[in-house]
Amino acid sequence: MLVFFYILGGIFIAYLLFTLVLTYLVQQLPRSPVHDKPDWGRIIDVKIPAIDGGFLEVWRIDPDDPLNGTVILAHGWGRNRDRMVSRARIFGKWGFTTVIHSARDHGGSSPRRFMNAVRFAEDIESILNWLGQPVILYGHSAGSAGAIIAANRNPDKIQLLFLEASYAYTEEALLNLYRWFNPFFGICFGPMILFWMNLFYRNLLNTVSPVRIAPTLNMPVMLIHGENDRRFPLEFALKLKDSFPPGLAELYVAEGAGHSDSSKTPGYRGVVKSSGSSLLCKGLIFVKNRCQTLNSE
Repeated sequence: MLVFFYILGGIFIAYLLFTLVLTYLVQQLPRSPVHDKPDWGRIIDVKIPAIDGGFLEVWRIDPDDPLNGTVILAHGWGRNRDRMVSRARIFGKWGFTTVIHSARDHGGSSPRRFMNAVRFAEDIESILNWLGQPVILYGHSAGSAGAIIAANRNPDKIQLLFLEASYAYTEEALLNLYRWFNPFFGICFGPMILFWMNLFYRNLLNTVSPVRIAPTLNMPVMLIHGENDRRFPLEFALKLKDSFPPGLAELYVAEGAGHSDSSKTPGYRGVVKSSGSSLLCKGLIFVKNRCQTLNSE
């Protein structure tokens, strides 16, 4: 009987150590950069300082036509600035300057262990400080979590907030993400990985959940979500939308889209342009004494 308990204890200790290693790995991997260079306007490719002494690789693309304003686009987990080029191209055709960066430890930006939503937000804030002007902020997936944190910290710098493929609660989103990756992995290891994360981050995971930040925002918000998103199901976006102050948030559900392809659906451009313009006006954002609009192509 004593041998049995030794074996059981050894298995439990091995499980703890294995999940601790997994907790490290899921914050480092995967890195899946894409390759899609900007092909419009005047392109400036620079490196700017990051908050920890590292650097961020940044593209600033100024349109050929008169400027309407500036849009910062933040990519999701494991990607890089190239991921947001197709979305930036749309805003560029509407006359906006677009600024796209790779978060630390992504793309060609400097290394940084244990990246998370707060550090994604820090990188967005580095861009905001570098630009020194109010912007439209657009975040996708993990970039949207960083975007809402950055908007909460810098309300005077954000004119309009776009959140694509976002989630409501951090722990809920991570568990669903692990189950999407592999049901066995999510069920057997996911809860323990979250336990280690909460221990490491001093139980602060859910304090930076978008649904907890949303009620404090006082700016127009446009949510974009794929109807068939399996990583972060549509119910996450519905829950998040309801948490914003009344009248500030709108939701576009991209029919048939998954996690990353809402911008490819037929209704995306029209909804972003019309709803974005409406929200800007509703938020009383003025440029040169007129309500700013998203220009036609």
